Amino acid sequence: MESGTQTNAARPKAPRRGERLEVEIDSLAFGGRGVARADGFVVFVAGGLPGDRVLAEVTKGKKRFAEARTVELLRAGADRLPDRCVHGGEPCPGAPWQGLAYGRQLAEKQAQVEDSLRRIGGLDDFEMEPIVGAIEEWRYRNKLEYSFGAGAVGTADEGVALGFHARGRWDLIVDVDDCKLASEPGNAARNGVREWARMEDVPAFDADARKGILRNLVVREGRRTGQIQTRLVTTAARLPRPPVDLHTTIEGDSGGTDGPTGALGEERLHETLCGLDFEMSHGAFFQTNTEMAERLYAVAQEFAGLTGRERLFDLFCGIGTIGLSMAGAAGEVWGLEIVPEAIEDAVRNAERNNISNAKFMAGNARTGVRPLVEKAGKPDVVIVDPPRAGLSQKIVRRLIECEAKKIVYVSCNPTTLAPNAKQLEEAGHKLRRVRPVDMFPQTPHIECVALFEKVGPTIPSGSAEPGESAEPEHFGVAAAEGNAAADSGA
Repeated sequence: MESGTQTNAARPKAPRRGERLEVEIDSLAFGGRGVARADGFVVFVAGGLPGDRVLAEVTKGKKRFAEARTVELLRAGADRLPDRCVHGGEPCPGAPWQGLAYGRQLAEKQAQVEDSLRRIGGLDDFEMEPIVGAIEEWRYRNKLEYSFGAGAVGTADEGVALGFHARGRWDLIVDVDDCKLASEPGNAARNGVREWARMEDVPAFDADARKGILRNLVVREGRRTGQIQTRLVTTAARLPRPPVDLHTTIEGDSGGTDGPTGALGEERLHETLCGLDFEMSHGAFFQTNTEMAERLYAVAQEFAGLTGRERLFDLFCGIGTIGLSMAGAAGEVWGLEIVPEAIEDAVRNAERNNISNAKFMAGNARTGVRPLVEKAGKPDVVIVDPPRAGLSQKIVRRLIECEAKKIVYVSCNPTTLAPNAKQLEEAGHKLRRVRPVDMFPQTPHIECVALFEKVGPTIPSGSAEPGESAEPEHFGVAAAEGNAAADSGA
């Protein structure tokens, strides 16, 4: 008893929120934060890179570790590169890895994909292929979202600022003139809207004071078409006509950018991808790196090994980019997507490119796969491209029920791919190959493509779950509209 008391007394205290620590960064954790140690505790430090010595402020304290943000770089690591994208004296928050040489970035990403599959998924018998590096390390983003805030008093920026939240702050906006992640035309479009706001004296929205007008600006670019599309997000207040294509209004304290949107200019964004012409509504998902999206889809098609006869399911199909890019090599393509507007875009995109062997259905991946199989028959190949959260266990079961010979999983988060991969392997779908693709240079984010092949019996599928219908849904735009309410709540 006495010994235990002495041990507890000698144990160092865990870092507490607000405490400042001087630490040295040893390595990088998944997600990009630096890993340091303070009195035996692991500290994950945002803004810290290997070799750096930093002054870090604790933002969250746990029993065995703490989270912190870099307040000051005391000594740069020997391999740290000078920051290239800087705003207001601060490194761009959208490029947290810009201090790492690009080769080191690729090596870290490759290692993180492999580690996730082996450590989280418990998998080891698969081919880990070399990462596909980005075509452009800078100025590659076709979409950026900016926030409005109060400009610095007594300077040329007084009135309104338009840029990014300062690192670790939600109450301070750092003004941006030239973001090196955006193209020069994209930067010019943002700066033009800011100048309009200053000339017209339109104030930024202040969430604490609950007053003001300007919230966000979304800039999207057709990299191949040269089109720049701007969407201004404001409160529902009167204001001079803004020089933008779209205007979204939001009531209340919502921090998002979704709301009623009206067109003041070109309503749809046009782009060319994989030799096809695409158009998309303002809320539709499209890969942020156009050039690398082609590389990503090329890997997916390679893994699919299409011969021209296969029935291909494209789950989470969005506006149809993956399925339509593979339609020429497949017998037939069937796309499933929960967002009705995206299905409308997909149908239009098939028509624009004279693709007749692709059909699209509005539906939830959990409740829509069985009706899709009843309508189309079982697929030979399934392409799945889920959001960062990955696939729920129920969706994995629906995927398994398809009994496809091949499943090609396009993942934007290896830590959610890993448990899904384990489930698929346990059900007789063997993980064969994994190839990372770097879509986001200067950041820790990584995409990869994984190939699963059916080698064993399928696990029992069980009975239909509540909310599922044995009746097939109709396909095309009309079905998208008719099933919108049911699908959005599924």
